[in-house]
Amino acid sequence: MEKVTPTRTQGDRADQTKARILEAAVRQFSENGLAGARTEQIAEAAGVNKALLYYYFKGKEDLYAAALESVAEGVLASNMALFEAGGSAGERFLRSALSHFDRLHTNRGFQSLMQQEMVRLHRGEANALSPMVEKFFRPLVLRMVEVLEEGIASGELIAVDPAQIQNAALGANVLYFLSAPLMHMVLGKDLLTLEALELRRTAAIEFLGQAIFVDREHGARAAARTLAEMPMPKNGGIRPQPVPELRAKQD
Repeated sequence: MEKVTPTRTQGDRADQTKARILEAAVRQFSENGLAGARTEQIAEAAGVNKALLYYYFKGKEDLYAAALESVAEGVLASNMALFEAGGSAGERFLRSALSHFDRLHTNRGFQSLMQQEMVRLHRGEANALSPMVEKFFRPLVLRMVEVLEEGIASGELIAVDPAQIQNAALGANVLYFLSAPLMHMVLGKDLLTLEALELRRTAAIEFLGQAIFVDREHGARAAARTLAEMPMPKNGGIRPQPVPELRAKQD
């Protein structure tokens, strides 16, 4: 019997077209900001004409919000997958912290946009983040807190406010990248080379293995497993790194 190859539906083609536009938009906005990005360049990079871009999106600000949301959706999905993967609560948190470091490394332009939006949010100005709170940010933060509370309740993690662990881990990642240009001037060292980044991400996870685990030997083994399972991405990009296949083995 002759095998029939299914053809793409009109809806499939439309979804792929929108995905190409969003990917091109994220890259352009990351490189040039909202004011500097041009819809003509986004359409050209996506392989569509400008009229088709405006068919899917009302204007540049609408496209900007959709582009940020598309990345946030990927971040939420990848982190939720890490939280639901095998291993103890402490190991799952280490994976999330390492994924956060790698996201800052591979998506620096996008992170710059996020920081700009946070400044607008802090000032009470119109911003693209507020509409995304319920859909993306709240579920991610609450799930992370649940994982930390699970680790604390089991006696694996130290009994402190989960927000303190969260801030210590993720805040340290943000500070490293944010202060790198200044520290370059202070220390005379480029902290954003691949070699420096690999040393820092290793040190960050090893520190957490010693700082947040009740049993430091268990924490050291958990940190070593996390680093082995999630090698450093070598190339920059826009999309979050795919979730690795993780072992469920515990101590």
